[in-house]
Amino acid sequence: PARYFDTKTTEPISFFLSGLEELLAWQPNSNDEFNVSAVPLAKRQPPLLSRRPRTLVCHDMQGGYLEDRFIQGSATRNPYVFYHWRYIDIFVYFSHHTVTIPPVVWTNAAHRNSVPALGTFITEWTDGQKLCEAFLAGGEEAYGAVAEQLARIAQHYRFDGWLINIENTLSAAAVGNLPLFLRDLTARVHSAVPGGLVIWYDSVLTDGTLRWQNELNDQNRIFFDACDGLFTNYNWKEEQLERTQRLAGPRLNDVYVGVDVFGRGDVIGGGFDTDKSLRMIRQYGLSAAIFAPGWVYEHLGKENFLQNENRFWGSLAEYLPTHSISTLPLTTSFSLGMGNSTFLDGKDEESGPWYDLSAQDIQPLYPEQQGMLSTSCCLQDAWCGGSSLQLQGTIPPGEERVAVRLFSLQMPAPPKLFLTLLYKLEGPQPDDFTVALEVTTWDSGMCFEGNPTSLPEPNGRYYPRFLPAPPPGLAKLLAACHRGSQGWTSRCYELELQDCSLRDLSVIVSRQQPSPQETSFTCLLGEVRVLDTASLAASPPQVHSVTASQLWWQ
Repeated sequence: PARYFDTKTTEPISFFLSGLEELLAWQPNSNDEFNVSAVPLAKRQPPLLSRRPRTLVCHDMQGGYLEDRFIQGSATRNPYVFYHWRYIDIFVYFSHHTVTIPPVVWTNAAHRNSVPALGTFITEWTDGQKLCEAFLAGGEEAYGAVAEQLARIAQHYRFDGWLINIENTLSAAAVGNLPLFLRDLTARVHSAVPGGLVIWYDSVLTDGTLRWQNELNDQNRIFFDACDGLFTNYNWKEEQLERTQRLAGPRLNDVYVGVDVFGRGDVIGGGFDTDKSLRMIRQYGLSAAIFAPGWVYEHLGKENFLQNENRFWGSLAEYLPTHSISTLPLTTSFSLGMGNSTFLDGKDEESGPWYDLSAQDIQPLYPEQQGMLSTSCCLQDAWCGGSSLQLQGTIPPGEERVAVRLFSLQMPAPPKLFLTLLYKLEGPQPDDFTVALEVTTWDSGMCFEGNPTSLPEPNGRYYPRFLPAPPPGLAKLLAACHRGSQGWTSRCYELELQDCSLRDLSVIVSRQQPSPQETSFTCLLGEVRVLDTASLAASPPQVHSVTASQLWWQ
């Protein structure tokens, strides 16, 4: 069927639903299997609903369902990718179709990086008005059926909820039932989807007129009270933030103040001035909804996209609280889910562009220190996948080393950790440098390394012990200890900790000899793994009753 498979290539595709009939007629279907997210939402610290300002990203690009609709990837050159997941809390996929089901590749990439993915339910113009009359004015049975279908769809495809966007006027009967519909939908989503969310877009008022308020006030508060959050329109001024803060009270973090990166209308700042808007929003402790950050790709072009993307998110980083990884194993080759080649064990196995966000790895922080250090994606060389992580920086005169924080962690340390690192030093004198891993722990008088007679590190910094060969029993899994090739160096480490809590994982680049000059380095990271030794020793669960269906041989 054309909804599930591309008519030209027969490849499985992601899809949307149009109109009320399609929504109410929707049933799970055996052709659906490709569209169900296969990646559970990874845990994070602090949890999403902690008392701190959050960041929502609303992705709206050229009508949606572009090359990202191909569930098994496509040969797209210079595609749009998003990878600053550590800096955001919620991802919304937006289009102007009635029911926007997020393409499964986005849900997979978001989940792998601990970010929930929401779809959009939108009604607009006169068609939207008719649609709303049909289900909202019809009473409890009619709006209950819509709420039930939306909750079932999120549950079936394993995404995390909905942005509700009613952009048309409503009759008195319809607007009277709207808060009841929102309450019903929110309750059903919460029960069907663990951690599910329903967010209301600032549009219709209690009297049914369509007038964007750019704030939380008495004319839209009833809708905010009925769901998990409000996403405001974009043309706010500072006094509206002040009023919103007052009215929201303890639900301050559930108001997502809209920021249009395209800067349309009368706004504080978009484009590379988006930080001005964020600074003001954060002064009032409010959450932010960054709309259409694809501006970087659409407006500035595909050519220098990765460079511009790092510049854009780097300019916002101080206003974006990050979240930490809270489970092991942590393993990543830094792949963006795209490439100009496919690499395996450092070898270019297949030249040619590819794009598949489901293949995106866990993404690191992208720290920048003005002039001293930059972290970026390198598509020219990789250990596995399409890209590696490039660290470029200088070691200042008189100093021996520079630390690059890759991941923030927050979890109890297992008694014994194995860590592996693959890297490649570039530049005129690669032998002048050494590269190693550093693990830091949260301050605690209880935390010790190795045996209890050792003293605790004053600043909780630990340098895992270098292992020239993997320990017996793990040789197969940790072949990484001596598998460097194609110019990549491989390192394997062990760290024993007692009563510690992990905090950061950093890479340390040191010079071999002290020097009065500053020294520049370029280092590619191909892979990093942090493994709990105890869970490695356990044998993996057996796989039973594998079936294959829909085979087509060419």
